[in-house]
Amino acid sequence: MTLPPGIAGDKSNKVCKFLKSLYGLKQASKQWHQKLTSALISLGYHQSSADHSLLTLKTASHFTALLIYVDDIVLTGNDMEKIHRVKEFLDKQFKIKNLGPLRFFLGLEISRSQRGIILNQRKYALELLSDTGLLAAKPAFTPIDAASKLSRSTGAPLPDASSYRRLIGRLLYLTTTRPDIAFSVQQLSQFVSAPTDTHLLAAPRVLQYIKRSPSAGLFFPSTSSLTLSGYSDSDWACCPDTRRSITSHCIFLGSTLVSRKSKKQTTVSRSSCEAEYRALASLTCELQWMSYLLQDLHLPPTQPISVYCDNVSAIYLAHNPTFHERTKHVELDCHVVRENVHVGLIHLLPVPSSAQLADVFSKPLLATAFCSAVSKFGLVDIHSPPCGGMLIYPNDSANHGDKATSAETPKLN
Repeated sequence: MTLPPGIAGDKSNKVCKFLKSLYGLKQASKQWHQKLTSALISLGYHQSSADHSLLTLKTASHFTALLIYVDDIVLTGNDMEKIHRVKEFLDKQFKIKNLGPLRFFLGLEISRSQRGIILNQRKYALELLSDTGLLAAKPAFTPIDAASKLSRSTGAPLPDASSYRRLIGRLLYLTTTRPDIAFSVQQLSQFVSAPTDTHLLAAPRVLQYIKRSPSAGLFFPSTSSLTLSGYSDSDWACCPDTRRSITSHCIFLGSTLVSRKSKKQTTVSRSSCEAEYRALASLTCELQWMSYLLQDLHLPPTQPISVYCDNVSAIYLAHNPTFHERTKHVELDCHVVRENVHVGLIHLLPVPSSAQLADVFSKPLLATAFCSAVSKFGLVDIHSPPCGGMLIYPNDSANHGDKATSAETPKLN
C-alpha cells in the first residue's frame, strides 16, 4: 500500500504493516470470520465440521445456533435468556445492530406461524420481472418447453452477451427457494460463454413461469418428521453437443425439499446404468454430508436413509460384490455407494418412473407430469388468496399448537 502523504523523509523503501484488517481487502472477510468464530468459541460454541458457518451451543436445558454469512448472523434457539446473553456478548465485542425477528436474510423473505416457516423471494422475483419488462407477461405452466433441445450450434451469436449472463445469474439465485426452475436454469446456464438468439428466446419462458406464482416458496411444517429420504435420477446422453448425461437428485427432510441438484456429468457415460449410478453416487455423498450436518445440530437422522432409484440395474450393481469388465470404469462410484449401503447409511429402493420426483431436475416434462412432481416439493404461495385460496403442499393440519422456534437477526456493523 502506498504510504499516506505527510510522512517526512525518504521512506521509498518502507511499507505499511496493518494492525487491523481493512474492510474491502481480499483478506478482510477471512480475518473477520476468524475473529468472530474465535470469540464465539471462547463463549462455549462449537463450530460445525460439516459447515464452518454454523456454530451451536447445547446444554442439558437449552440449544442455540448461529448461522454466519460475512457480517450477517441468524441467531435462533429455545431459550430467550441465552439468546439475549449472546447478543450482549457480541455487542460488547463488535457493536452489533439488532434487526429483531427474522424477516429478510440475503434476499430471502421468511414468514412464520404456528403451522411452520415459509421461505420465498417474492420481492426479488417481482424486481426481476419488472427489470426484464415481463411483469405483465402471459404466465406459463412449465419453465421450459418439453420438446426443446438447446444446443451451442443453434441460432446466431449475440452481439452483446452481458444481458443474457446477467439474467442467468439472477435466475440462479432465485433457484434457492424455487427448485421447480432448477433444471431450466441449468440448461440455460450452459451457454453463458457464447449465447445465441435461440437461447435468449428460451429464457423468457422461465420468467413467464415465475410470473404465474412469483411469491411461491418452500414450506417447512412445524410438525414434520426429521426423516431423510432421497430420489436419484439421470437423463442418459441428453446433451446434443457432448452426449453427457444429467445428474439429478433431491433430498427431503420429512415432507419438505431441503436439497436438490441438476448438473451435467463431467464424463460421458457408456450406458444408462452407468449414468444412473453416477447420479446415485452423487446423492450418496450429499446424504452423507447432510447426516453430519444434522448430527452437529443434535438431530441425528434415522438410518438407513431411504434412497429411491428407478433403474433396477444400478440397484443390482450396488449390491453386487464382484467387478467385471463392464463396471471397472465406474469402480470408484461403486465403492462410494456400496460402502454406505454396507454400513447402513442408505437403503436402496426401486421406484417407478412415474413416481420419480428427481425427473424434474433431469429432463423437460409435460405440464401434467411437471405439476404432479412439483406438488410434492412443499411449495407454498402465501399471496394467492386473491387468486382462489392458499396453495399448500403437502398436507398439514390447520392447528398444530406447537410453539414456533424463536429467531433473531443481528446485523454486524
